[in-house]
Amino acid sequence: MKSIAKRAAATKTDRTRFRLQGRSAVLDKRIHAIRSDLADVSLAGVLFSAHYAQAAEMSCVAPGTPVRAGKSLSAECVSQLLRGEIFHVLDVNAEWAWGFCGHDGYVGYVRREALDVREIATHRVTAALAPVFAEPDIKSRIVDAWPRGSLFPATSEDAFLHCAEGYVHSRQAAAVETAETDWVAVAERYIGQPYIWGGRGYQGVDCSGLVQTALGQCGRAVPRDTDLQREGIGNPLPDGAALQRGDLVFFPGHVGVMVDETQMLHANAFWMATVIEPLADVIARLKPDHDQPVLARRRIDS
Repeated sequence: MKSIAKRAAATKTDRTRFRLQGRSAVLDKRIHAIRSDLADVSLAGVLFSAHYAQAAEMSCVAPGTPVRAGKSLSAECVSQLLRGEIFHVLDVNAEWAWGFCGHDGYVGYVRREALDVREIATHRVTAALAPVFAEPDIKSRIVDAWPRGSLFPATSEDAFLHCAEGYVHSRQAAAVETAETDWVAVAERYIGQPYIWGGRGYQGVDCSGLVQTALGQCGRAVPRDTDLQREGIGNPLPDGAALQRGDLVFFPGHVGVMVDETQMLHANAFWMATVIEPLADVIARLKPDHDQPVLARRRIDS
């Protein structure tokens, strides 16, 4: 009788135990919106989650805002949103929104106050910093200032672009469909900007942020982090091939863009700035700590 009871109990346990069937997937949480309690509904066919959510699109209305690894002001800044860029919100409360960036799918937390209803941008800031004037007059009060790459909806009004916040001078912005054509020239415009971890041009920029934003202004969407860029941008160069303008050189946790066959432009923590310097100098600095300073060299098709 005991054995029958044990078998019956085991059968009951088996019937009530939950089992997942099918394949499982290990996804990069930097670019797949997954938490222990919630996931993007687009991942429902790939992994199990206790809850799924459909993303709602919102626009960044601050000049720029950090994308953080956690919902705390002390959490690591993993990227930035610029004014007008889209954030896909999956979870939100009074202070924080969790979701992913529209331009690259990067996941994180953004302050709720930096987001508002979805806008349809018509213009992009092309100046290093574009003042937003209260009136269509350069002598009027400045109500805000937006960094290069910012997006906004506006209508033309003489020499100005009229937007919800005020007026941007038309010489400091261009229509969104007017993409830049020389991405290295765009990257060179960031020379002198401070190096900021996670930066994409708001108050500063980091190495992969520089590459991403410069290419983005030429209409080319690329990943956010150096390891993702190393696998996802361009084609590998054969050993011994001469470098040329626009080639990317990847190091451990770092990337730079060649402006010619010997000089490299990069945002870096050594100088705490965006600079051009000899590639040979960068390699020499890294050699004491890395057996292989250069991990890859890649060429982007024109």
